[in-house]
Amino acid sequence: MEREIQPMTDQRDEGCLRVVLAQPRGFCAGVERAIDIVEAALRKFGPPVYVRHEIVHNRRVVENLKAKGVRFVEQVEQIPKGMVAVFSAHGVAAQVEQDASARSLRAIDATCPLVSKVHAEGRRYARDGYDIVLIGHENHPEVEGTVGQISGRVNVVGDVEGVEALKVRDPEKVAYITQTTLSVDDTREVIAALRQRFPRIVGPDVKDICYATQNRQAAVRMAASTVDAVLVVGARNSSNSNRLREVAEDAGVPGYLVEDASKLDPAWLKGKKSVCITAGASTPEELVWEVIGKLREHATLEVSTMDGIVENVHFSLPDGLDAG
Repeated sequence: MEREIQPMTDQRDEGCLRVVLAQPRGFCAGVERAIDIVEAALRKFGPPVYVRHEIVHNRRVVENLKAKGVRFVEQVEQIPKGMVAVFSAHGVAAQVEQDASARSLRAIDATCPLVSKVHAEGRRYARDGYDIVLIGHENHPEVEGTVGQISGRVNVVGDVEGVEALKVRDPEKVAYITQTTLSVDDTREVIAALRQRFPRIVGPDVKDICYATQNRQAAVRMAASTVDAVLVVGARNSSNSNRLREVAEDAGVPGYLVEDASKLDPAWLKGKKSVCITAGASTPEELVWEVIGKLREHATLEVSTMDGIVENVHFSLPDGLDAG
């Protein structure tokens, strides 16, 4: 949703608050594709369309799709036989795909292509006999899906301490892959620790982390030097949103995660003259503007958008689905 950026005024304010909108922010191409897939499935097959797990980690997106006839479940066993089933952008294990086939489900894979790339890398390393280290967070859907796509030995490591505890069959035959939504800085530290312990380890460069993750983190890091706080609009179970808040704090400014306008605490901005607002990759733009509207109840706003990368990445839909 495009809006003209201009200074906003409100006579009830107690002071002027400079609001800088991060660029880029919000939806990435993988999230847009996943939502488009569900919308296209609704048009082609009609409701109900079943989605295993939240299609993306955002309550507004999920509730909007529910209103159109989408039913969200955690296991394919909850989907009646023969129905349409969409797998979320986070990806699923091979066993989930097999279970869907056994139930004769019309399965549509909405896995982000960048996550699928990680799956392919992991399978290639497994075929070559490597022990695989997956840098990521246990129990995150993307990590569970990636582990379940690789037939070889996979060790999940979330931090430098986890590297020290690793046990592998052959220190000369270790490879690593990464969860796409991690902090670039945190991943770099873990990779450095892995290389120190296993000098012959192989794996992608840190630049292979999701482009959207890198771009959003870079924007927050840049803005942090010019503002007093950072508001991240995103869900609490969104990994990339949580990482954006951590990036702000690592840069030396308070970072706050705001699920929606109702969760905004004015006390966070007490004494603050400027704030950057960003949004996780699964956050619709409307939530950003609702937060801005809430801020207007407390201060005169001077709103602008920072210079930054304008993303033009687009992923095509699976064969047989109309983009609409």
